[in-house]
Amino acid sequence: MTLSILILLAGLLLVVFGADILVDGSSTIARKAGLSEFLIGLTIVGIGTSLPELVVSMNGALHGNADIAIGNVMGSNLFNVLLILGITALIRPVGISRNNLSKDIPLNIIASLLLIGFGMHKSIFGLGTSDTISRTEGFIFLALFAAYMVYSFKSGKVESDGNEEETEKEKKLPVAILMVLGGFAGLIYGGRIFVDSACDIARMAGLSDKFIAVTILAGGTSMPELVTCIVAAAKKKDQLALGNILGSNISNILLILGCSSVFFRKTSGGPDGLAFTGMSNMDIFVFLISSLVILASAYTGRGKTRRIDRADGLFFVAIEIAYLIWLITNLN
Repeated sequence: MTLSILILLAGLLLVVFGADILVDGSSTIARKAGLSEFLIGLTIVGIGTSLPELVVSMNGALHGNADIAIGNVMGSNLFNVLLILGITALIRPVGISRNNLSKDIPLNIIASLLLIGFGMHKSIFGLGTSDTISRTEGFIFLALFAAYMVYSFKSGKVESDGNEEETEKEKKLPVAILMVLGGFAGLIYGGRIFVDSACDIARMAGLSDKFIAVTILAGGTSMPELVTCIVAAAKKKDQLALGNILGSNISNILLILGCSSVFFRKTSGGPDGLAFTGMSNMDIFVFLISSLVILASAYTGRGKTRRIDRADGLFFVAIEIAYLIWLITNLN
């Protein structure tokens, strides 16, 4: 048990370090292209900080473990909104722009509804076997993700602002490329040993794969988002923080579960796709709530300024704590 825990921590450190230098290098390259702060958070940073989830979920899918793949994504999205965005709002209220309300927040809700609909799907969509996310649906996720990325980059370019020039001059392009490559290496190797050791610990402790996925794995792979958002809040870059969360959540569903569904390895006698049966009604309900509270926060504050204020942040964190207590008291 002790060795497995040490390996778990080593894998987690590699994942977090890999994500950190990958995001740093990617952001350097992205800013040279004159992208907006929110778009950087939504795409480069959001996708970059979602790579630990991609590695963990893909490892689960390739080993035929749907609970790890789906539980990790759903748990990470819960952590992202309820805990990370909640803590960020407690540090500094997070502004919500008109573009966020008209495009980005609705897409996050639509992606969440698609995941639930596909997972429960035969009676609703009729695209495959009941209670699984099939390869066909995985391709649909990936197509939607590609279309959204193309649209975002076409509509999100702005003139460079002078506030970031001094930071970016410290990094040369070859260094940024090396950071990206090193980040990928850390994520892939660290994610592999992290998920393997987590499964070993879960089995030794008698815990279900779903529980370990929506708690330890989800929390661990969400560390890059947490660090990024706290730093962004401290530097008064709330749009970067919000973009990071929305981009990460959208990437988790459309990109990560899309890839996991396409490359899922069927085990002997197992389902032909990512089985959704490991998720309880409570898991699905809290997951859906987490996608709606950002939109609700835009209309709960006083005045004309739409934002996620400290009261909203406290409410987010309270929901996450209540959910974790429910998980612990309902171990199976």
